[in-house]
Amino acid sequence: MSNSTSIRNRLRSFGITPRKSLGQNFLTDDDSARRIVRLAGIKPEEMAFEIGPGIGALTRHLAQAARHVIAIELDRNLIPILQQELASVSNMTILQADALAVDFVKLLRDGGFDERSPVRFVGNLPYYITSAMIRRMLEAPLNTRGIVLTVQLEVAERIVAQPGDMSMLSVSVQVYGKPELLMRLSPSTFFPQPDVDSAVVRITPRRQTDNPDALFDLARAGFSQRRKQLRNTLSAGLRLPKPAADEMLADAAIDAARRAETLSIPEWVRLTDVYIQRGYAAAKRSDSSASDSASNSDVPAPTTANSTEL
Repeated sequence: MSNSTSIRNRLRSFGITPRKSLGQNFLTDDDSARRIVRLAGIKPEEMAFEIGPGIGALTRHLAQAARHVIAIELDRNLIPILQQELASVSNMTILQADALAVDFVKLLRDGGFDERSPVRFVGNLPYYITSAMIRRMLEAPLNTRGIVLTVQLEVAERIVAQPGDMSMLSVSVQVYGKPELLMRLSPSTFFPQPDVDSAVVRITPRRQTDNPDALFDLARAGFSQRRKQLRNTLSAGLRLPKPAADEMLADAAIDAARRAETLSIPEWVRLTDVYIQRGYAAAKRSDSSASDSASNSDVPAPTTANSTEL
């Protein structure tokens, strides 16, 4: 019996059909699962947060490597399978929750663990929450040693892109850490088989700015019209006169005729410093606060329903 058939039968025994709406594609290849955990580099003293354990393909291997595993699964229908499959594993906690909404620090404290404990994240992320989840993990006030994720190959390639092919996603990840594409996974290693290849990405935390919000303001403006020059996109996106945008770019030693996808992370950081020094960031925050106060509706926090690229 193939692994895919075995997983299909186990799901059927619990009356479960994989939900496309949740991006459910379960890893079926145990060798790949072992290799992913090995690439995560988890040490015996480290905690592991697993995002989207599914039916536990990685979880048992994570528990063998880590001090304790906190597995966070959104789909409550999968909890009985996880509990049955992992009944003999003592160093783990299974939690039914939305990983985009949980407080990771509180989970450590509630489990009786020190919030300063070294932590690693591992997960198989559906496309629609990838960017929001990555940023949430990288921004969490934890002692995070590394993140290893299985994502669509196209998403992985965008995450590790270099200047010339940068996007809002690559900037938003690389501001916080160094990403590496470690291995590819064919559709045949999952059930049901996805339509595209997947890849495993490792992100090593390495925060490069103390002002990520200001940097993201700039990046969003810069990428808002990809085919246009930075002098035009920054002017329009930040509501600055073009001469002011030109001067800001000149102060950062960046050619105003360049496009956003060509900038390196150090250049975005340098531009952010100028943006703050000139007072434009504070002015934008003031304008945004005034606009928010005038609004009759709150802006929702990221959830599985509204999470898109940063």
